Amino acid sequence: MTSSSASSVSSALAPYGWDDAWADEFAPYAAEGLLPGRVVRVDRGQCDVVTADGVLRADTAFVTPPDPLRVVCTGDWVAVEPGGTPRYVRTYLPRRTAFVRSTSSKRSEGQILAANVDHAVVAVSLAVELDLGRVERFLALAWESGAQPVVVLTKADLVPDAVTRSHLVQDVETSAPGVPVVPVSARDGDGLDVVAAIVAGGTSVLLGQSGAGKSTLANALLGEDVMDVQATRDVDGKGRHTTTTRNLLALPGGGVLIDTPGLRGVGLWDAGTGVGQVFSEIEDLAERCRFHDCAHEAEPGCAVLAAVDSGELPERRLHSYRKLLRENQRIVAKTDARLRAEIRKDWKRKGAIGRAAMEAKRGPQRRS
Repeated sequence: MTSSSASSVSSALAPYGWDDAWADEFAPYAAEGLLPGRVVRVDRGQCDVVTADGVLRADTAFVTPPDPLRVVCTGDWVAVEPGGTPRYVRTYLPRRTAFVRSTSSKRSEGQILAANVDHAVVAVSLAVELDLGRVERFLALAWESGAQPVVVLTKADLVPDAVTRSHLVQDVETSAPGVPVVPVSARDGDGLDVVAAIVAGGTSVLLGQSGAGKSTLANALLGEDVMDVQATRDVDGKGRHTTTTRNLLALPGGGVLIDTPGLRGVGLWDAGTGVGQVFSEIEDLAERCRFHDCAHEAEPGCAVLAAVDSGELPERRLHSYRKLLRENQRIVAKTDARLRAEIRKDWKRKGAIGRAAMEAKRGPQRRS
């Protein structure tokens, strides 16, 4: 690739996140005459790739390994053949970050939703009752991906009472330590400037349940109706599922946004670090427990249980922490024989403790 063509590529792809580091990564493929591009949409073995020559349709047959985490996904930077019918994606560049969840499959598979993301924007509707456990689940995956999470509370105009809205924001902030929480009304424009400033720096993925207002938020950030939107149902305040694919879109104020379909299930996938960051206050308390392997259930000298008793730590947070840790442990154990053995050993240990406690409660048995 000549210096003039490299400059042309840089100027054409810069709005989509191309930088000198990506150019260095791509150099070996440029020497082969391949074109750099970013995947803006994937659909049944094919993908749309934005290149310096425009948006191309390419086949992903050369990059379809058995491992579902290594398939081409929206947000990937790829090397595309310069011509041919069909064109083929030859490879993708090493990912800086990847947002992964577990599938509903019984085969313990992960599913990659977006790659090379800087901000994970979790959309939560204020038009329905808050599910803080689900928010924590999204945040665990977001932290694990390597992206910075942001919680956007959509449809804030449907909660006109300022005191109620403030309490809802505080509840989410308690469940999201270290994460910006922004109430937004796409209809009135409230809070949009804050979100626009966040997503202007890099690549953001928009996540949330069906009807959370993601597409409405995406349109507001784009300044035009690019994503289809359906009206909110009057009966329960929920929107309808409209987005069916993951689409990468350049924002007028800078940065790019990946809009995703509503996620009905959000299973953890090897997200132990992410869970720890979501519940950082519990992890900090655990360092003060008497025993280093304290399970925070009934052990003496447990600082976590003491914090629950004093009201410093909401009991709901501890229950959610335990639940996500157990779920993540089960997922990891399906592919880790050593961990499975450790879990079985722990079950036996707890069973023995339980039996000993029951025998002590019954007292000595008389022999006949």
